[in-house]
Amino acid sequence: MPGASGPSAPDFPAGTGGIAAAETPVPEGAGVTTTGPSGAPSGPGPSGPSGAPGASGLALVVVDRLQTADDPRLPLSGPRLTDAVQALAHLARTHHVPVLAVVDTDQPGLIASLGLDTTLTLHPHQPTHRHPADPTTQVHLTIAERDLGPQHTLTLTTDPAHARLTDYTPFDPYANIPARRPTPATGAGTGSATPNSAGTASPGQPGPGAAPWVTTTTPETATTNAPALEGHTAPGAASAAGPASAWPPIPALGAAPGTASASGPVVVWPPVPGPDSGPVPAAAPQPGTAWPPVPAPGQPDPGAAPQAATTTPETTSGAAPSAGPAAVWPPVVVPGQPADSGSGAEAVPGVVTPDQPSARPQPSQRPTRPSTAREATPRPARPARPGRSGGGEYAGRDYGHYLGMITSAVEKALEEHGGDTDAAITDLENKAIPNGMALFEATRVGGNYEHTVYPERLEFLSKKSQTGADDVWEGRHKWENGPLMDRLKDGTEGRIDVDVLDTNAAFCSALKAWLPIGALQHQPDGGFDPKRSGIYLLPKRPVWGHAHLPDPIGNRREPGPVLLDDATIRLLIRCHQLGLADAPHITQAWTSGATENLAEKFRRILTVAREKAITENDDITEKYVKAIYSKFVSTIGESTFNRDLRRPDWTHIIRSQAFANLWRKAHRAHTHGLTIVRLRGTDELHITGDTPWRTVFTEGRLATQMKLKNQYTLPAKAA
Repeated sequence: MPGASGPSAPDFPAGTGGIAAAETPVPEGAGVTTTGPSGAPSGPGPSGPSGAPGASGLALVVVDRLQTADDPRLPLSGPRLTDAVQALAHLARTHHVPVLAVVDTDQPGLIASLGLDTTLTLHPHQPTHRHPADPTTQVHLTIAERDLGPQHTLTLTTDPAHARLTDYTPFDPYANIPARRPTPATGAGTGSATPNSAGTASPGQPGPGAAPWVTTTTPETATTNAPALEGHTAPGAASAAGPASAWPPIPALGAAPGTASASGPVVVWPPVPGPDSGPVPAAAPQPGTAWPPVPAPGQPDPGAAPQAATTTPETTSGAAPSAGPAAVWPPVVVPGQPADSGSGAEAVPGVVTPDQPSARPQPSQRPTRPSTAREATPRPARPARPGRSGGGEYAGRDYGHYLGMITSAVEKALEEHGGDTDAAITDLENKAIPNGMALFEATRVGGNYEHTVYPERLEFLSKKSQTGADDVWEGRHKWENGPLMDRLKDGTEGRIDVDVLDTNAAFCSALKAWLPIGALQHQPDGGFDPKRSGIYLLPKRPVWGHAHLPDPIGNRREPGPVLLDDATIRLLIRCHQLGLADAPHITQAWTSGATENLAEKFRRILTVAREKAITENDDITEKYVKAIYSKFVSTIGESTFNRDLRRPDWTHIIRSQAFANLWRKAHRAHTHGLTIVRLRGTDELHITGDTPWRTVFTEGRLATQMKLKNQYTLPAKAA
């Protein structure tokens, strides 16, 4: 059962689940609808942060639950699920309150289509090695980020009695068995004790292995001794050498566990059985060896019982030496001591001391496999990436939900007009502005930035009349190659054939531009910051001395100061980097923090919808998408037809970005040997030359391609 959430909010500690934001909690039960004022979920319960008292300081909203199966009694279910999530996420972003929504579904594709920031998914977990008496039920919790994918997986334990999930604790089958309390053989009373340097306990004190809570003597423990084991000294029993030794033994500083001390013999526990059956007397390891032994790479576990050795050509040199029943294997080389030569085998790397460098195993000791096995193992083939034109994917993202908004509008228009395609196209073009703004707002849900919708109006961004223009120069192209035209008129240049290339979806591609997020702020010192965007004042138009290339700021001829937008300034900086012009001199600026991805999701969705319509020969959807992005650019400035957004600076930047994209295509054609004849508007490139233009551009109708619009000959024949 995945638990999902909407857009990002302030960080919360691990375990709080998905982080989102919302205005009001949505209670479970009847009377709750997914639509309310401003698209907010409505119904009983406290109001949002701006509502009734009691909701102030709201830190987390939990929506329990949303389900895929349609239930008339549950408004947040079935086909209304997507709208409910989008409404919650919108309110979360606008009011900065985290939301954790529980989604009851078994469809992973649905969760992916909701576009949530964080997704927590619960999976049942059955351990491979499970104790038969283990009563717990474990689950896996997978934490996935929208942009980064799965980040972490936690193992939790269910607590049905309290309806919660707790941290996983390994099952201990001996947890309820009372620990045996070792009692000294002398019958001395027990009490608090501190182990001495030899690892033993003083008389009248328990050993280090005793239970820490045993502090007093009882009649039972004072007269009862631990049972003796055959061949071993009972833990805690006194010996002739001194008081009872500690169990388990605690080695002195610098001494290996299991070595004898002045306080008496030390018990090696548990005993290591030999090849012969029966108990084996305890044998203390040799001084200087490490305990417990750690197996070297490619060697068997030394803590396991020795088995009959099986010699193979690959493991002959690494075989264990024959060292008696209780020998510690592999042998450890201690600094300053020679290796044991009595075994007849070379020393095997084992545990190293802190002052001993780690030794790499010899090639003969490394586990190997036959070369035929390596050659027989095929490498898995990398799956082919599906094409964008066949579905709702773009750059690995699934935009099926947003494409459904476009498809449903087309289907509804066709149904309302009885299948009349012309009437449906006209109706969709009339609805392109509100539908396009709804789609843009949906793409901003969960975004990292919240843009300003109605910033303070600046004087130079205001139109001087209803049909006039403001003071910002966009750099629209209306250019032709003057020297070439003069040669054609003089007859020094022969007749040439001109190809007119057309840019596909120029304004749609121009949506990928650096757009200011907030209101523009005045910077009287000017300058250019690549992380900001806006309008810039230059004392005069830049000088352009290349008659065979179009001017990057268009056909402006007026002298004096000029106001240019961010896209044109970035193009001038690019020309300076190419060595074609001086860097722009900016004396004042009106900018804000900017991002290139503000309308990127919107652009990708329209690009995918357009390519899908072209592939399926869907002329209605193609014209509808074109109306959406063209009217979006033309009405987000100062238009009475669009009241949802008032950003004239965005309009200038997007348009200038389209002009800059066309200039870059012209410069590319020039660098490949083609001659630029004319440049018109946002999409027309007139070229001629011996180089086939199809070797420079890809021909087609996609946004990244160019198509042949027309052909003509210069000079034109006289009438």
